[in-house]
Amino acid sequence: MDEDRLDRVVRLPKVELHLHHEGAAPPAFIKGLAQEKSVDLSSAFAPDGSYAFRDFVHFLRVYEAATSVLETPEDYARLTSAILEESAANDVIYCETFLSPDFCGGGDLGAWREYLHAIRDAAEKAEQTHGIILRGIVTCIRHLGPERAKPAARCAAETAGDWIVGFGMAGDESRGKPKDFTYSFDMAREAGLRLTAHAGEWGGATSVRDALQDLRVERIGHGVHAIDDLSLVDMLVEKGITLEICPGSNVALKVYPSLAAHPIEKLRQRGVNVTVSTDDPPFFHSTMRDEYRNLAETFGWDEDVFAKINETAARSAFCDEDTRRRVLKRLERP
Repeated sequence: MDEDRLDRVVRLPKVELHLHHEGAAPPAFIKGLAQEKSVDLSSAFAPDGSYAFRDFVHFLRVYEAATSVLETPEDYARLTSAILEESAANDVIYCETFLSPDFCGGGDLGAWREYLHAIRDAAEKAEQTHGIILRGIVTCIRHLGPERAKPAARCAAETAGDWIVGFGMAGDESRGKPKDFTYSFDMAREAGLRLTAHAGEWGGATSVRDALQDLRVERIGHGVHAIDDLSLVDMLVEKGITLEICPGSNVALKVYPSLAAHPIEKLRQRGVNVTVSTDDPPFFHSTMRDEYRNLAETFGWDEDVFAKINETAARSAFCDEDTRRRVLKRLERP
C-alpha cells in the first residue's frame, strides 16, 4: 500500500469500544499527579517515562499503582479531559470507556455518583471542544471476587441511562469462573444495561464459551482465543457476537508473538464481527492511528475494510439509537 493510501486509512474517523479509563491515562499525567500529592510511583515508570511492567500480572499491579493517585472526582475529570483530547487527536469520534466503582469511590453509590458527574461533565465539554462522544460501561474487577462485583453492579444499575450504557467484567481471567458473577450481570441486565465481558485473552476458547452461556453477554472483550475452537467461531457468527479486539495490547502482553500471528484476520474472514481498540494505549505504546497503520501494513487492509469495521463497531455500540445514527452519519465517506 502506498503512503498516500496508508495515510488515508490512518486518518479515518474511528469508533473504539474497548478502552480502560485509568489504563488510558498518559504517563506524564499520572506522574504529575503523583508529584502533586507527594506519592512515590517511581517503580511504575521506565527511565524514558513510560509505564514499566514485566508481564500481565505485573501489568495489573502497575495499573493499580497508577490508579492509586486518582483519588477525587476532580482527578477523574482531569483524566477524562486528557484521555479524550488524545483520542480525538487520533480521529476517534465515538468511544466507550470502562469505569470501575471500585476505583471511583470504593463501590459506595453516593461517592460513585459524584465521580460519575465529574467524568460526564468533562466528557460533555470534550464533545463540545473536540467533537468526540464518550459513553460509560461500568466494570466489576474479576480478581476482586464476586462479592465485590455486587456493589459495582448496583452502582451501574442505579445510574443506568443515556450515558452509563453497559456493564462488564475486566481483570485476571485466571480467577474464578464467569458463572460466579451471574448475580451481578443479572442485576445489570434487569436495569436495561447491555453486557460485555473480558474472555479469551488468557482463559482460552472455553472462557469465551462460558461468558456467552453463563453471563449472556452480547460482546466479548478480546475473545481472540476463540479461533482455537472453530465451532465456537461459528457460534459467534450465528449469534452476532462482537469481539472488542485490541491487537497491539495482545502483542505487547505476548498473547501472540507478533501481529502477523494474530488471528484478527482469520476471525474477520470467517464472518465474526471484529472491531479494533487500544485497551490501555499508553501502557502498550499504541494509539488508534498506530493500530490502523499496523493492521494495514500487516494484513493489507484498505479503507473499505476499516470502514466496515467501524460500521460494525457503531452498530455494536451500547449507545441509544439517536447517538448511533449521529455516529454512523459521521462515518459516511464522500
